[in-house]
Amino acid sequence: MSEARSVLGVICSAYDSFFEAEKKIADYIMEHKEQAVDMTVGELAKASGTSDATVSRFCRRCGFKGFQNLKLTLAREILEEEHQSQEVTNDIDRTDLEQSLKNILANKIAELTETIKMMDIKNLEVILDKLEHARMVQLAAVGNTIPVALDGAFKLNQLGIPAVAGDIWEAQAAYAFNLGPEDVVLIISNSGSSKRLETLALGAKENGSTLVLITNNRESPLAQICDYKIITATREKLLTEEFWFSRVTATTVIEIIYLLLMAGKKDAVEHIRRHEKAILSDKQRG
Repeated sequence: MSEARSVLGVICSAYDSFFEAEKKIADYIMEHKEQAVDMTVGELAKASGTSDATVSRFCRRCGFKGFQNLKLTLAREILEEEHQSQEVTNDIDRTDLEQSLKNILANKIAELTETIKMMDIKNLEVILDKLEHARMVQLAAVGNTIPVALDGAFKLNQLGIPAVAGDIWEAQAAYAFNLGPEDVVLIISNSGSSKRLETLALGAKENGSTLVLITNNRESPLAQICDYKIITATREKLLTEEFWFSRVTATTVIEIIYLLLMAGKKDAVEHIRRHEKAILSDKQRG
């Protein structure tokens, strides 16, 4: 499952880590994918204003053995898109809301589908086991992924797994530095390049805590530090000129973890019932 990564998916996920020349190749492929599958290395280099060596390096950085391997994968993606039941593009236009909604939906479905395909089952099972038996789980995030961390902590506590998350980085770091070998730090970072989260991760690692990372970028500094990784897909780059992080896939990973833990943890349902009973009065109408 973990090998089924798409060309467009890896380009979108790793775009910010590319060198400027590599970004030219990425931009060309995203804008002219049909033409790219029929090109040679030299033709793509010329069309993107780069060199043969840069194209070859770009393919390897994207996780493909070479340009031929990348082209075959891209060709398969194009065929799959052509068999979709609805015609979609990467355009968002306020003057055509119906088509824009179809385009957004298609891209979000692609993000979620690819995220699931990339999951390593054995790796996921270890992560679930670590979370289920942790003395304490800290969910750490900065910026717009903080809501995902807060939601994740709430869900784990519902299951009877002690968890904490915060929206102030200094407080998050201080907490992480007091964790130990029986604890897990679940970090959520699209780029995997946050200096603040890197400091937090290194502090927890020094204490022997298990580090789990949810990220788009498998080659990031945080990915090198953490013990286990769940790689998420993003297609934000296809929909906007700038690269913004969508929380959809990260939130879905948290949902997946929650559901799988609920299914496997013997007392999970009882903990959820206890929680629901405690807040029942808030849900009842006066």
